[in-house]
Amino acid sequence: MAHFHLAWELGGDPAHAGRLRVLAQALLARGHTASLAVRDLAQARRVLGDLDVALLQAPLWLQASGHNAASLAEIMLASGYHEAQALDSLVRGWRALLELLKPDVLVAEFAPTALLAARSLDIPGVAIGAAFTLPPAGQPLPNFRPWEAVDLARLAQAELHVLKVMNTVLVHYGGVPYLQAADALLGRQHLLCAWPELDHYGRAPEAEEWLGPAFVMPPGEAPQWPPGHGHKVYVYLRQEHPAHVAVLHALVMEGCRVLCYQPEVAAGAVPPVHATSLAWARGPVDMAAALSEARLCVNQAGEGTVTHAMLAAVPMLLLPTQLERYLLAQRLEAAGVAINGGRMPGAVDWRSVVRSLLMDGRTLMAARNAATRYAGFSHGQMAGRLVARLESVVSKS
Repeated sequence: MAHFHLAWELGGDPAHAGRLRVLAQALLARGHTASLAVRDLAQARRVLGDLDVALLQAPLWLQASGHNAASLAEIMLASGYHEAQALDSLVRGWRALLELLKPDVLVAEFAPTALLAARSLDIPGVAIGAAFTLPPAGQPLPNFRPWEAVDLARLAQAELHVLKVMNTVLVHYGGVPYLQAADALLGRQHLLCAWPELDHYGRAPEAEEWLGPAFVMPPGEAPQWPPGHGHKVYVYLRQEHPAHVAVLHALVMEGCRVLCYQPEVAAGAVPPVHATSLAWARGPVDMAAALSEARLCVNQAGEGTVTHAMLAAVPMLLLPTQLERYLLAQRLEAAGVAINGGRMPGAVDWRSVVRSLLMDGRTLMAARNAATRYAGFSHGQMAGRLVARLESVVSKS
């Protein structure tokens, strides 16, 4: 059996830890050894704490500040890739960790520095993740903000600079230089945990092997719908979105029966809207059960929620508050299964938006077609495919 070291370095979304949990469980079930180095130990402990694995702190650039980044290269520049000396300090940390653990394979979840260190030590490095962290191979890194007046020359310069800095460090350790910056994020092999509709970059379906989403959803309570005869609408929406009150009002005014899980209210905050047709969940809801009855799902384009909605053939109104989720909402709107409320400027007639989703059969038909495409999908099957790919890497090394 082999030892796989799983690494998470960049990005604050708990979905990174969730994917590592899915993979670690599958590896352990096959008799392999797994160890993990993670960006956020507290967050990872909540997701991974019951697993029999070594859980370590990943080497990080503590001054990172890439909030307005327009490409993965700019995220990396703000994470220690601005100069060779800074990057080398992180690579030394990863090299020490890998030399101590001696894994057979390094598996990176948005961990380019871990991949670079593994490359310098000739340890096979495999990248896994949702589409956002695994850019198209053989191409310049995509522009995250094509709707803005982003200086494309600036992005090209950032990418060239990152590539130069990485190769300076690699050559120092006798490693093989990268040809393109994307190589640093893709490893020797990349395993894409997504479907084409969930691809932030809009790659052609035949361009990749799509293993399907990998995420962890907490157990939830059975859905308790308000009484009545209107359409059932499941809402998972934090108060951070400025339109959350207006959207809830619109759903009520359109005669919907709304079940809303809002973490702030579940934690004791005063509900922002009161109506007999609106029920507030006291904690996480059994998502599959709720969506099996819902006609519409309103959410912030989180990976787990949109996947459940797609499998249940439920159209979505998406209200993202993060760039990565906005890009995902764009792709889901292009696939016809959702409306991206994030693209709507100024005052929005949310009642009209809700009405269009409930009355226009095209969105429902697209959602049903997507559900048919992925009927039978299971995390167990997907995790098995992930492990099989990783085992093949060991057999070839």
